[in-house]
Amino acid sequence: MTDAPRRPPRFAAFVLFAALVVVYNANGREVGTYDSQPAKFTARELAVNHTLRLDRTIAQYPQLAERAAFAKDRQGHWRDAYPVLPALIAGVPAIVGHATGLIDMDAPGAPNLVAALTASVLTAAAVALVFVALTRIVPPVVAVIAALALGLGTNYWTHVSRTLWAHETVAFGVALALWAWLKPAPELRPRDVIAGGIGLAMAGAARPQVAPMIAVLLLWLVARVGVRRAIAASAIIASAAAIVLVTNVVWFGHALGATPALYSAQETIAHGTTGPFNAAPWVGAAGLLVSPSRGLFVFSPVWLVAFAGLGPLARVDRQFGLRSLVVASLVQFVVYSAFSVWWGGHTFGPRYMLDVLIPLSPVLALGLARARGSRATAWPALILLAWSIGVAGLGAFVYPNDGWNTDPDDVDRDHARLWNVADSQIPRALHQPPSPQNFDLFTRAAVRRPVE
Repeated sequence: MTDAPRRPPRFAAFVLFAALVVVYNANGREVGTYDSQPAKFTARELAVNHTLRLDRTIAQYPQLAERAAFAKDRQGHWRDAYPVLPALIAGVPAIVGHATGLIDMDAPGAPNLVAALTASVLTAAAVALVFVALTRIVPPVVAVIAALALGLGTNYWTHVSRTLWAHETVAFGVALALWAWLKPAPELRPRDVIAGGIGLAMAGAARPQVAPMIAVLLLWLVARVGVRRAIAASAIIASAAAIVLVTNVVWFGHALGATPALYSAQETIAHGTTGPFNAAPWVGAAGLLVSPSRGLFVFSPVWLVAFAGLGPLARVDRQFGLRSLVVASLVQFVVYSAFSVWWGGHTFGPRYMLDVLIPLSPVLALGLARARGSRATAWPALILLAWSIGVAGLGAFVYPNDGWNTDPDDVDRDHARLWNVADSQIPRALHQPPSPQNFDLFTRAAVRRPVE
């Protein structure tokens, strides 16, 4: 392990955060998805009508009632079928913008603006927190490169930062835990334990699918500080889970909320599957890594450098317990491999793999530090980083104008297209013009209703 600065690099972290917010919003649009729409409208309703109900939204846009992401509660009111935490977070800028008059939340583009700003700030903050954490195990210059590989060399740029579909909240929550807990055990203070617990509670409350990873990360803390010192974090995570479960029962009459409806027969038909789980998880595992249109190592090959970090891992594992972070990512990877819709629906490249990257970032940083030692390894690592950033930027400015997900057939039904090398998503995007929605958030329609 190299000597790390004792004083946190706060200024560098702030510069990194600010730069990422600018880059993320450079395309001037929300990259809206099927799953993300209820959250942004819930934020609007919270700001305008002080409610989490979406009745007015459905009245305004009746076609949204056909989407499973919009669900009726036990009282017959429309709500977000997904956990509400991302919408609550987005409600903060929505309320401030509406109350101050900076944003007319009934403007056509206002919900999109709030969604994009909230997601970009959370994602940029996550990357900045990871950067600070990494400076404790590698030199600052390597920590910066690793942070850029995470923030700009993955779909953190293309997707996570561009809308509210829970991945942004997971990223921030897990990054908060990494920042708080990636320290030698004797240096972990009660406030660090609490901060990490809050982070993991946020991640789990926003996206319960990452519960296996959260469990391993909590065990990482317990193994280093003991059960007694970890009680506060455990209590925070358990309390958040209880709140989610109670809310689900009150609203939808089921501990899992509207999730069973999301896996109804209609949704199964829509994705061409026989149920929520994959009968051939090894296919999902291979697809998550090397599918020509979904594989992490195809779209973000810089993460191959993490394998070079497994060697130096043992030297720092005694202080930091990094093996547990690798296990957390592997456990979540196995879970996602077992999902029947492992490709994540209509996206540009990887989606589910994005949730496992932050626990792997210390190993990537160690690999980059090792590669930096000679030109023979440094140049290939830089080429992989350049490819990763270039592809992510391509998606940020072109997707979904590439049209790959639905042309010539819908990938949710024609799964063989996920393995088609001749017509894969990156070359398709290279031959298409930028999205016509680019820069829509820079127009008056994003903050003001049209004058009648």
